[in-house]
Amino acid sequence: MKLFSLPTPSYSLVWTFVIQLALSRSSVLAGNGTKACKLSSESSSKVLDRLEQLANKTFTADITDGEDSYTYVFQLCGDAGGVPEAGVIQVNKKTNKMTSIGLYTKTQVIGGNQWVLLIYNDGEEYDNHCGQEKRRAMIMISCNKNADVGELKVFPEDRERGNNCYYFFELDSSAACPVESSQLSAGSILLIIAFCLVAVYLIGGFLYQRLIVGAKGMEQFPNYAFWVEVGNLTADGCDFVCRSRNREESPAYRGVTTDAVEEEPEERDDHLLPM
Repeated sequence: MKLFSLPTPSYSLVWTFVIQLALSRSSVLAGNGTKACKLSSESSSKVLDRLEQLANKTFTADITDGEDSYTYVFQLCGDAGGVPEAGVIQVNKKTNKMTSIGLYTKTQVIGGNQWVLLIYNDGEEYDNHCGQEKRRAMIMISCNKNADVGELKVFPEDRERGNNCYYFFELDSSAACPVESSQLSAGSILLIIAFCLVAVYLIGGFLYQRLIVGAKGMEQFPNYAFWVEVGNLTADGCDFVCRSRNREESPAYRGVTTDAVEEEPEERDDHLLPM
């Protein structure tokens, strides 16, 4: 078969680093919807839990190599093609022979912000190459917010290596995308709640006043009498709290007291006139 190569040369160093990092690591039970997968001691179950929506779903890919044609079946934490413990299998279309490439009970997982690399180890041994070591499958699941699940892609097997051979697959899914946190602040949420309460108060009060009480005009406004006085009451309260001097103004001339400027009652002198 052809030498394994990635589709985009600029990613070669990244994938090489990730793959070598995965090969250097070696089972704990995963949680939630991925309980069947058993992870290496250094793998994080939280990373695998991100793929929970893909659990037990079956994905297939076809490849032709000269006269040989194969179908690959991948299942996350489930029996691919009904083969017990096999996460990925290879089916020879001519002979219908099934070959286990990797076991989900021997799983490693590495995660980044936009991708998850899933590795199934301990597949069937190679026949005449790769030092007759056990097969392994690597599935790169990349973030794609526009697709719940994309098409499974398979790349040619790297059989020229003396060891550490692997089958490489790629799958796009929104499950690998990071969870986006809410952009609303606490203050914005409180304002939205307050606006909703005010709207319910106004609409509900209006309907009650109109349909139940039978009010007309401005009296349909809920608690109309109270709100009419709110302005005056507020002004009086502000004046009382903020007032810094006596309301009574002193007369302009300081020598005259307030009592002196009060109007004296008119004295009638009619009795002095001659009769």
